[in-house]
Amino acid sequence: MSVNGKRQNKRAEEITRNYFSLLDKHIEEVVNGDVSKFMELNQIASALFVSHKHLTFTIQQATGNHPCHFYDLKIIEQAKIKLSGTDLSIAEIARIFTYDPSNFSKFFKKFVGQTPRQWRMQK
Repeated sequence: MSVNGKRQNKRAEEITRNYFSLLDKHIEEVVNGDVSKFMELNQIASALFVSHKHLTFTIQQATGNHPCHFYDLKIIEQAKIKLSGTDLSIAEIARIFTYDPSNFSKFFKKFVGQTPRQWRMQK
């Protein structure tokens, strides 16, 4: 591999690592109420000092999936923690994640195969 190729590889790894780190931090900020809504992918790209197109290409090359796939999975992961670790209503949890309760249930079911209520009852 050429020096330029190694440099590009290191940069892609750095962008990917920074993307996942930013996602974790940002989702935590939303869950804690420190920020009121989720960032758009173009805002995340700007925070990482890359274009939306470059971020998407880099994450897809590194992982095989679109950046939004991981964003959604991390939200689901945190929602599961709230569902299993608190007595908050599903509507309250939906609001924490900036969703309307109905849309939250659809979003959750799309990824988990069960509604939040079904998932919670199973745990």
